[in-house]
Amino acid sequence: MALWVFGYGSLLWDPGFEPAESRKAVLHGYHRSFCMLSIHYRGTEELPGLVLALDRDDDAQCVGVAFRVKPAEEKEVLAALRKRELISDAYLEAELPVVDVEGNTLDTVTYVINRENRQYCHNDLETQAQMITAATGHRGPNRDYLFNTQAQMDSLQIDDPDLLWLTHRVRELTQND
Repeated sequence: MALWVFGYGSLLWDPGFEPAESRKAVLHGYHRSFCMLSIHYRGTEELPGLVLALDRDDDAQCVGVAFRVKPAEEKEVLAALRKRELISDAYLEAELPVVDVEGNTLDTVTYVINRENRQYCHNDLETQAQMITAATGHRGPNRDYLFNTQAQMDSLQIDDPDLLWLTHRVRELTQND
């Protein structure tokens, strides 16, 4: 059986591997949200940033991309994803079904937020914008994460009104930087 990985945030523009195939897909029961404090990649313990995670919501859905891993690379890719995504226990690895644009159901490895972790948060959009504007981690400014994600979503024609609002607001806040 093929290994599929669901991307909804940074995996959209930096999956870390060359996929054999990619398909736009929908995950039901979760929504994309800046609900994880980033203390490693896009912020620090002292000044955390925010990164996207999938937060459970029975009425929601998240449009993203399902990436099929090349068969000869499955073990290596999964190990690299776990090293990257499971740097703390803020994400949980789950096998979740997504539906591609042709109506096919694909079982995917997906990383969802652990609501029990101290990195889980729920802030209003303005607070999110302020945090994203201020934070920088060892992978660079938090705003770059936001801008790269929005640019890739634009190219894939994926609409996310909250993400778009945040992109405009953070650009306003950083226009004089």
